[in-house]
Amino acid sequence: AAVSPAATPARKATRAPSAPATPVDGVLVREMTPKQMAENSYRRALAALQEGRVSNALAELDKAVDLDPRNDAARQTYVSLLLENRRTDDAIRQLRLALGVDPGQPGLAMVLARLQLEKGGPAALDTLQKTLPYAGNNAEYQAFLAGVLQRDQRHAEAAERYRAALQLAPQNGVWWMGLGISLQADQHLSEAREAYNRARGTNNLTPELRAFVERKIEQLSR
Repeated sequence: AAVSPAATPARKATRAPSAPATPVDGVLVREMTPKQMAENSYRRALAALQEGRVSNALAELDKAVDLDPRNDAARQTYVSLLLENRRTDDAIRQLRLALGVDPGQPGLAMVLARLQLEKGGPAALDTLQKTLPYAGNNAEYQAFLAGVLQRDQRHAEAAERYRAALQLAPQNGVWWMGLGISLQADQHLSEAREAYNRARGTNNLTPELRAFVERKIEQLSR
Protein backbone atom coordinates (compact mmCIF):
# COMPACT_ATOMS: atom_id res chain seq x y z
CA ALA A 1 0.00 0.00 0.00
CA ALA A 2 1.12 3.54 -0.66
CA VAL A 3 2.29 5.62 2.23
CA SER A 4 -0.65 7.37 3.86
CA PRO A 5 -0.53 11.07 4.76
CA ALA A 6 0.70 11.52 8.28
CA ALA A 7 -2.50 13.16 9.41
CA THR A 8 -4.57 10.27 8.04
CA PRO A 9 -3.34 6.96 9.45
CA ALA A 10 -3.57 3.85 7.31
CA ARG A 11 -5.96 2.28 9.80
CA LYS A 12 -7.35 2.90 13.23
CA ALA A 13 -5.39 1.59 16.16
CA THR A 14 -6.75 -1.80 17.16
CA ARG A 15 -6.77 -3.63 20.44
CA ALA A 16 -4.07 -6.30 20.52
CA PRO A 17 -4.60 -9.62 22.35
CA SER A 18 -3.81 -9.34 26.03
CA ALA A 19 -0.94 -11.16 27.65
CA PRO A 20 -1.71 -13.64 30.44
CA ALA A 21 -2.27 -12.13 33.86
CA THR A 22 0.62 -12.59 36.29
CA PRO A 23 0.09 -12.82 40.07
CA VAL A 24 2.04 -10.19 42.01
CA ASP A 25 1.61 -10.20 45.81
CA GLY A 26 -1.68 -12.01 45.41
CA VAL A 27 -3.01 -9.53 42.82
CA LEU A 28 -3.40 -10.44 39.17
CA VAL A 29 -1.42 -7.96 37.06
CA ARG A 30 -1.97 -8.17 33.32
CA GLU A 31 1.29 -7.69 31.46
CA MET A 32 1.21 -5.91 28.12
CA THR A 33 2.59 -7.58 25.03
CA PRO A 34 4.98 -5.68 22.74
CA LYS A 35 2.14 -5.52 20.21
CA GLN A 36 -0.13 -3.86 22.76
CA MET A 37 2.57 -1.42 23.79
CA ALA A 38 3.17 -0.58 20.14
CA GLU A 39 -0.54 0.10 19.62
CA ASN A 40 -0.57 2.37 22.66
CA SER A 41 2.42 4.29 21.32
CA TYR A 42 0.66 4.58 17.97
CA ARG A 43 -2.46 5.99 19.65
CA ARG A 44 -0.36 8.50 21.57
CA ALA A 45 1.34 9.50 18.32
CA LEU A 46 -2.00 10.13 16.62
CA ALA A 47 -3.16 12.20 19.58
CA ALA A 48 0.07 14.19 19.50
CA LEU A 49 -0.37 14.83 15.78
CA GLN A 50 -3.88 16.14 16.31
CA GLU A 51 -2.47 18.55 18.88
CA GLY A 52 0.38 19.62 16.61
CA ARG A 53 3.11 18.05 18.77
CA VAL A 54 5.13 16.65 15.90
CA SER A 55 8.30 15.80 17.82
CA ASN A 56 6.27 13.83 20.36
CA ALA A 57 4.46 12.03 17.56
CA LEU A 58 7.74 11.10 15.91
CA ALA A 59 9.10 9.73 19.19
CA GLU A 60 5.99 7.62 19.81
CA LEU A 61 5.97 6.31 16.24
CA ASP A 62 9.62 5.35 16.53
CA LYS A 63 8.79 3.47 19.71
CA ALA A 64 5.80 1.77 18.08
CA VAL A 65 7.71 0.35 15.12
CA ASP A 66 10.57 -0.70 17.37
CA LEU A 67 8.17 -2.66 19.59
CA ASP A 68 6.20 -4.12 16.68
CA PRO A 69 8.01 -3.99 13.33
CA ARG A 70 4.87 -5.35 11.62
CA ASN A 71 2.68 -2.45 12.68
CA ASP A 72 2.15 -1.21 9.13
CA ALA A 73 -0.09 1.71 10.07
CA ALA A 74 2.50 3.10 12.48
CA ARG A 75 5.30 2.58 9.98
CA GLN A 76 3.46 4.29 7.13
CA THR A 77 2.44 7.21 9.31
CA TYR A 78 6.02 7.48 10.54
CA VAL A 79 7.44 7.52 7.01
CA SER A 80 4.92 10.15 5.90
CA LEU A 81 5.75 12.37 8.86
CA LEU A 82 9.49 12.00 8.31
CA LEU A 83 9.10 13.00 4.67
CA GLU A 84 6.91 15.97 5.59
CA ASN A 85 9.71 17.11 7.88
CA ARG A 86 12.35 16.59 5.17
CA ARG A 87 14.05 13.76 7.05
CA THR A 88 14.61 11.74 3.89
CA ASP A 89 17.44 9.57 5.19
CA ASP A 90 15.36 8.52 8.20
CA ALA A 91 12.40 7.77 5.92
CA ILE A 92 14.62 5.62 3.70
CA ARG A 93 15.85 3.74 6.75
CA GLN A 94 12.30 3.05 7.93
CA LEU A 95 11.22 1.88 4.48
CA ARG A 96 14.19 -0.47 4.30
CA LEU A 97 13.32 -1.88 7.71
CA ALA A 98 9.69 -2.37 6.68
CA LEU A 99 10.66 -4.21 3.51
CA GLY A 100 13.18 -6.27 5.45
CA VAL A 101 10.35 -7.49 7.68
CA ASP A 102 7.94 -7.99 4.78
CA PRO A 103 9.24 -7.58 1.23
CA GLY A 104 5.78 -8.16 -0.21
CA GLN A 105 4.81 -4.47 -0.10
CA PRO A 106 5.13 -3.07 -3.63
CA GLY A 107 3.73 0.32 -2.64
CA LEU A 108 6.43 0.88 -0.04
CA ALA A 109 9.09 -0.42 -2.42
CA MET A 110 8.04 2.18 -5.00
CA VAL A 111 8.20 4.98 -2.43
CA LEU A 112 11.66 3.83 -1.35
CA ALA A 113 12.86 3.49 -4.94
CA ARG A 114 11.70 7.02 -5.80
CA LEU A 115 13.64 8.41 -2.85
CA GLN A 116 16.69 6.39 -3.86
CA LEU A 117 16.44 7.63 -7.44
CA GLU A 118 16.63 11.19 -6.15
CA LYS A 119 19.90 10.30 -4.45
CA GLY A 120 21.32 8.49 -7.49
CA GLY A 121 23.11 5.16 -7.64
CA PRO A 122 21.85 1.62 -8.19
CA ALA A 123 19.86 1.22 -4.96
CA ALA A 124 16.46 1.92 -6.55
CA LEU A 125 16.81 -0.89 -9.07
CA ASP A 126 17.88 -3.31 -6.36
CA THR A 127 14.87 -2.35 -4.24
CA LEU A 128 12.41 -2.86 -7.09
CA GLN A 129 13.87 -6.18 -8.18
CA LYS A 130 13.70 -7.59 -4.66
CA THR A 131 9.97 -6.88 -4.43
CA LEU A 132 9.20 -7.83 -8.03
CA PRO A 133 8.05 -11.38 -7.12
CA TYR A 134 5.23 -9.79 -5.11
CA ALA A 135 4.16 -7.35 -7.83
CA GLY A 136 3.16 -9.62 -10.69
CA ASN A 137 -0.31 -8.07 -11.01
CA ASN A 138 0.75 -4.49 -10.32
CA ALA A 139 0.96 -2.65 -13.64
CA GLU A 140 2.29 0.57 -12.10
CA TYR A 141 5.10 -1.35 -10.44
CA GLN A 142 6.03 -3.17 -13.64
CA ALA A 143 6.13 0.08 -15.61
CA PHE A 144 8.09 1.89 -12.90
CA LEU A 145 10.70 -0.87 -12.91
CA ALA A 146 10.77 -0.70 -16.71
CA GLY A 147 11.52 3.01 -16.56
CA VAL A 148 14.38 2.48 -14.10
CA LEU A 149 15.83 -0.28 -16.27
CA GLN A 150 15.53 1.99 -19.29
CA ARG A 151 17.46 4.74 -17.48
CA ASP A 152 20.24 2.20 -16.96
CA GLN A 153 20.22 1.32 -20.68
CA ARG A 154 19.01 -2.20 -19.90
CA HIS A 155 16.56 -2.10 -22.75
CA ALA A 156 15.78 -5.79 -23.21
CA GLU A 157 14.75 -6.08 -19.56
CA ALA A 158 12.89 -2.78 -19.75
CA ALA A 159 10.90 -4.00 -22.74
CA GLU A 160 9.99 -7.17 -20.86
CA ARG A 161 8.65 -5.15 -17.92
CA TYR A 162 6.76 -2.73 -20.19
CA ARG A 163 5.10 -5.70 -21.88
CA ALA A 164 4.12 -7.09 -18.48
CA ALA A 165 2.59 -3.74 -17.54
CA LEU A 166 0.75 -3.44 -20.85
CA GLN A 167 -0.78 -6.88 -20.49
CA LEU A 168 -2.48 -5.49 -17.39
CA ALA A 169 -3.22 -2.00 -18.76
CA PRO A 170 -3.14 -2.09 -22.57
CA GLN A 171 -4.51 1.44 -23.01
CA ASN A 172 -1.59 3.24 -21.35
CA GLY A 173 -0.01 5.27 -24.12
CA VAL A 174 3.03 6.33 -22.09
CA TRP A 175 3.98 2.71 -21.49
CA TRP A 176 3.60 1.86 -25.18
CA MET A 177 5.90 4.78 -25.89
CA GLY A 178 8.39 3.51 -23.31
CA LEU A 179 8.30 0.09 -24.92
CA GLY A 180 8.95 1.68 -28.30
CA ILE A 181 11.95 3.59 -26.96
CA SER A 182 13.58 0.44 -25.55
CA LEU A 183 12.81 -1.63 -28.64
CA GLN A 184 14.27 1.06 -30.87
CA ALA A 185 17.38 1.28 -28.69
CA ASP A 186 17.87 -2.47 -29.15
CA GLN A 187 17.35 -2.11 -32.92
CA HIS A 188 14.03 -3.96 -33.00
CA LEU A 189 12.79 -1.31 -35.36
CA SER A 190 9.60 -2.84 -36.76
CA GLU A 191 8.43 -3.75 -33.26
CA ALA A 192 9.34 -0.28 -32.05
CA ARG A 193 7.27 1.31 -34.82
CA GLU A 194 4.32 -0.88 -33.87
CA ALA A 195 4.68 0.14 -30.21
CA TYR A 196 4.74 3.82 -31.17
CA ASN A 197 1.65 3.28 -33.31
CA ARG A 198 -0.09 1.64 -30.37
CA ALA A 199 0.91 4.60 -28.19
CA ARG A 200 -0.59 7.03 -30.69
CA GLY A 201 -3.72 4.93 -30.97
CA THR A 202 -4.52 5.17 -27.26
CA ASN A 203 -5.31 8.88 -27.69
CA ASN A 204 -4.25 9.60 -24.12
CA LEU A 205 -0.82 11.12 -24.66
CA THR A 206 -0.11 14.75 -23.91
CA PRO A 207 0.40 16.93 -26.99
CA GLU A 208 4.15 16.94 -26.36
CA LEU A 209 4.38 13.17 -26.09
CA ARG A 210 2.13 12.67 -29.09
CA ALA A 211 4.43 14.91 -31.13
CA PHE A 212 7.41 12.87 -29.94
CA VAL A 213 5.70 9.63 -30.96
CA GLU A 214 4.75 11.07 -34.35
CA ARG A 215 8.38 11.98 -35.00
CA LYS A 216 9.49 8.48 -34.04
CA ILE A 217 6.93 6.87 -36.34
CA GLU A 218 8.01 9.11 -39.21
CA GLN A 219 11.68 8.34 -38.53
CA LEU A 220 11.08 4.58 -38.50
CA SER A 221 8.89 4.67 -41.61
CA ARG A 222 11.62 6.02 -43.89
